[in-house]
Amino acid sequence: MNTEYTAVVKQEGEWWIGWIEEIPGVNCQERTHEELMENLRVTLKEALEFNRKDALAAVGMGYAEEKIAI
Repeated sequence: MNTEYTAVVKQEGEWWIGWIEEIPGVNCQERTHEELMENLRVTLKEALEFNRKDALAAVGMGYAEEKIAI
């Protein structure tokens, strides 16, 4: 699945800072724009995987997974 997210980025002095608009808590700070974008990708991927594992652990047994689109 190739899903797109929105990175909100800006330069503050010598640092680049950024957030993923759709996922609270996914934010990073790096020295270059390229490093920031790569770190945001990695952090987003980790957050989505963590959220998925957390949801599956909370649901227990006897569940169904269904795709949903907005």
